[in-house]
Amino acid sequence: MDHGESHAGVLSGRGAVVTGGSRGIGRAVVERLAADGAEVVFSYRREAEAATRVAKETGAHAVQADVGSREDLQRLFAEAEARLPGLDILVSNAVQDLGRKPMTEISDDEYERVFAVNARSVFLALQWAGRVMRDNGRIITISTLNTALPVATLALYQGSKAAAEQFTKVAARELGGRGITANTVSPGTTDTDLLHATNSPEALQRVIPFTALGRLGRPDDIAAVVAFLAGPDGRWVTGQNLLATGGMII
Repeated sequence: MDHGESHAGVLSGRGAVVTGGSRGIGRAVVERLAADGAEVVFSYRREAEAATRVAKETGAHAVQADVGSREDLQRLFAEAEARLPGLDILVSNAVQDLGRKPMTEISDDEYERVFAVNARSVFLALQWAGRVMRDNGRIITISTLNTALPVATLALYQGSKAAAEQFTKVAARELGGRGITANTVSPGTTDTDLLHATNSPEALQRVIPFTALGRLGRPDDIAAVVAFLAGPDGRWVTGQNLLATGGMII
């Protein structure tokens, strides 16, 4: 298990919530924050076996919650408040992606579902954090390179993530007086199950030459950026969108 260059203890005494923490980037974030000393509560939707493994390996606490459901999200928040010493770090990572679909073929139900998970859940989490987060806390929203480099057939994914980015910028303005930072991390092409489910191997190989560092990203690459923002060294960075892409946009 690769936690990157973790700094054990740097987040000791800090309480963290990560949405969508059972696999991919979310799992890497849970692993990294726990390795750095934070007490972590994370949500998962369906992957109970994977969530159990993450919890066992990291000491984090898993909560089954569909963040697209307001009721499930409130239950996650309540459990986090009961288990953590306080809320110091919020990482909104859970994502709903339809895959590639032209705008003309998207149904109302698909629209509602994607925005419920990718935008509304972030908004509700920011509301909660604004009420209960301790001073000098850290808010990190996981977005996507595609809000800066939009492509056809990803309208809902890109649009919902763009909304979450704007919510996060406003949170930086509203909460900055308490020393709370709020930033977005936008990964590029990152080697996750979701990536492989929505792209062919040939398409992924074609991406690599467009990346300055010459490879796909790894989940721990993104977790390292999150850890920087979550830690003491990230105290003077707020309201920003960090493109963690390995140089796909320069």
